[in-house]
This record gives sequence, C-alpha cells and structure tokens, in this order.
Amino acid sequence: MAAQPHGLIATFETTPDLYHAAEQVRDAGYRHWDCITPFPVHGLDKAMGLKRSIVPRISLAGGITGFITGMTLIWWTGEVDYPLIVGGKPMFSPMFAFPVSYELTILFTAFATIIGMLVVNGLPRHYHPVLKYDHIVRGMDDTFFIVIESRDPRFNLANTKALLEKAGGKAITELEP
Repeated sequence: MAAQPHGLIATFETTPDLYHAAEQVRDAGYRHWDCITPFPVHGLDKAMGLKRSIVPRISLAGGITGFITGMTLIWWTGEVDYPLIVGGKPMFSPMFAFPVSYELTILFTAFATIIGMLVVNGLPRHYHPVLKYDHIVRGMDDTFFIVIESRDPRFNLANTKALLEKAGGKAITELEP
C-alpha cells in the first residue's frame, strides 16, 4: 500500500488566478493549506481567511514589560537597595528613570517581537515536504502555488484535485511525505 501523500500542489500563472483560487479553497472549508508566492500579494491573507497575527500584541506586552522593569529597577535601587539622598533629590523620580526604562522598552519589544514571530510561525523549520517538489524553485521567481495538506479533515485526493482543477490550477501533483 502506498504511503499517504503530504498533500497536493497546484500551479497558478498569475496573481489574480492565485487570489481567486485561494478564495475558492477557503470557501470549500479547508484549514491546512498555504499559498507560495515569489513576492507578497496584497490581500492574499484575507482571501485565505487568515486572522490578524498576534505578534503585535506580543510586542506590546514586551514593551510594557520593559518599561515597568526599567521603572522598577530604578525605584528598587534608589528606594530600597541603596537609599542615598544627594543634594535633596527624591529617592525616586520618573524623570531620572526614563532613560533606563526607554532603553529596556526598546530591548524587550525587539526580543518579544523576534521570539513571538519565531514561535507563531513555527520556526525554525529545517525541512518541509514541499521542498521535494521539483518545480518549487519557480515559486521564488515567477510562479504561484497552492498546497493543500492531507492532514486537513476535508482532504480527499479526488475531491481536492477536482477543486484545484476547477479553481484553475495547472500541473496538480501529489507531494511525497
């Protein structure tokens, strides 16, 4: 018995073809599929039915954490750890804590953004079955692809192939696992 394929890949020649095919795949109810394009296609994420990324929220949480860490660090050192009155200045003032808080806000935001992006995207991914496809290199130059994975609950080899053909896909091929 042959092994279950990783999925199906279909080729599309133009951006509008890919866009409309993505809408058809989305409307058919598929969840585990992706588009491969040589450049960003405006609006494709909406055509695919993707939600807005949570990475900006992760970045905001990192920035707020950095700001609070900076303020707390200056408060702790001036008020608790080493209280020293110099020239009648207060033990803590946000004005004096701002440079440290500002730098930690930027640092924590950058780290949170990078780590959040890696986690949300499942990176680093050193291997993917799509890379076995002979013509995948064209996806970096002038061709568009839609890949529907076999782990999708709606995946049926014949029905999925028929959907891709109806959507205008060319050279529909099974991907090796």
